[in-house]
Order: sequence, then structure tokens, then C-alpha cells
Amino acid sequence: MEFKDYYKILGVEPEATEKEIKTAYRKLARKYHPDVSEHNDAANKFKEVSEAYEALKNKEARAEYDEIRKYGAQGQSFRPPPGWQSGGDQQSASSADFSDFFSSLFRNANQQSPFDDASGGQGGFNEWSGSRGQRGQDVESDLPVFLEDTLKESTQSISFQIGGTKKTLKVKVPPGTGNGERIRLKGQGAPGPNGTANGDLYLRVRLVPHPLFDVEGHNLVIVLPLAPWEAVLGAKIEVPTLSGNLLLTIQPNSQNGQRLRIKGKGLPNKQGRQGDLYAVLNIVVPPATDADAKVLWKELSQSQNFNPRAEWRKS
Repeated sequence: MEFKDYYKILGVEPEATEKEIKTAYRKLARKYHPDVSEHNDAANKFKEVSEAYEALKNKEARAEYDEIRKYGAQGQSFRPPPGWQSGGDQQSASSADFSDFFSSLFRNANQQSPFDDASGGQGGFNEWSGSRGQRGQDVESDLPVFLEDTLKESTQSISFQIGGTKKTLKVKVPPGTGNGERIRLKGQGAPGPNGTANGDLYLRVRLVPHPLFDVEGHNLVIVLPLAPWEAVLGAKIEVPTLSGNLLLTIQPNSQNGQRLRIKGKGLPNKQGRQGDLYAVLNIVVPPATDADAKVLWKELSQSQNFNPRAEWRKS
């Protein structure tokens, strides 16, 4: 199997912070999303960057990948070192969409992907042996969805391969669909043995990370940078939302970390109720690079009877 350099795929250094990895994934996921990208291989590129992010998004998986990375190089045939065995189980319900390399790193030895045949190879299906009797096996896969597309009903494209046959489907995503929810497509799974009924296809919604907004349930959070004078004097700031920009009033003497609620500008739920957008104030101090600026800051410090650590004296 081919070694995958996940840092190179995301375009970050091996020493990159979690934030840098997340930012790189956000950028590439939006660039290669199959519904908007004009790249001739967008679906595979999207899958590749999703796989890289899945491997690097948390400390445990990343540490395991870093250990095995010493033994491979991008584009070369890869074999794990003798005696090596994965200590974790990073496989999601849909990581069967990922490469053999990813599966060899993170799949629990006792798990079997719905895309694997009885011999452990890729591309075939086992007959369903559970309580459902002789019918095709159910299949799960990820469905990447932009936050903007959850505001109203949207139609998404998904391509996948079952037993050597490639399928492309158009899927309606109801408004208010949340991250991790599953959409069932009856009869779109693996074919049944001897002409029996097909299994079902379950699509697990994966909300594509947004460059500005974090998701908290049906609420959104945006970090709002402020200059010190905007926080002290107050200001009107144009703030982006998923449905356009709006003017937000910053009250005088606002504090760093303060959360301002913008009602109804979050994500909808299934009942049609809209979540809220929370703007978290982040006061950014400009670099005092010239002498005049430093003089002004010094004059301000001398004119104010203010100790930000006064609470320490009470403890």
C-alpha cells in the first residue's frame, strides 16, 4: 500500500499546531467540496484532505501517525515495521471510504469495514448475517455539508463504489440537519445475494468546518477582534453571518472574552427554530513599532490609575 504524508496533503509542517491543522483543513475542504469545486478530481481531493484531518485532528491519533511516519515517504510503497500494531481505534463509521494506509493504522483488528470482502480486501461485500436475514449489507458513508446549506433544504451529490460499481446520487438534506445525523436511502446499499433485496445506504452528515464560525449545537460562535480603543470607546462593527453582514453595537468599556448574543443568526433545528450567533470579543493590541506610538501608550499608562491584577491582593 502507498504511504500517505498527511502533513504534506494539508500543506502544514509536522510541528503545526492544532489550530493550524484545523485552519488548513477548513480551507482545503471548502476548495475541493464536490458541489462547488471546478477541480476535475474534486471528490478524491476532498476525501484525501478529510482523511488527513481525521488522522491529525486529535493528539492520540496524531502521535500514533507520527510514530509510523518515520518509516515511510509520500508516494512510496509502505509496510509497517515488524511487530508494530495500532494501539488505537480511530475508525469512524465511514472511514472505509479512506485509503488502505489509513485503515492499516487506525482500524481495530476485530472490526471489519462494510466495504471489505471476506478476505479483508477492498471492494466486495459480505452477506448480512444478522437478524435481517438474506439481504444486502447496509453501507455507511460521510456526506459533507456546508453550514450555509443547512439553512434551507439543499441537494447534495455523493459518489461511492460498491463491489466495483460506481454510483452517484443526489441527496436532499432537510433544513436543520445537524452534524453526525444520518440520512437513510432505502435500497441503495449492497446488492442482496441471489436476487434478494438490496441493503440500505446511511449517510452521516459531516458539517464542513467554516473559516469563521464554530458550531455549538444549533448556535454559532465567531471570534470578533477589536482594537483597544473600540473596546474602550464603543463602536459599530460589521459582523458576518451565514445570511449576510450586520452591524453590531459594541458598548463602551467592553471586556475581552465577553460574549454578545445575536438572536436568530445561528443554525435552524428540525422544528424551524433558529439558533443564535455569539460574538466573542477578542481585544487585539497593535504592535507599537514606532516611537510616537510608544510615547502615547506610555502617557496613557501614566494617566490611568488602573491595576489589572488588583484582585490578586485580595487572595
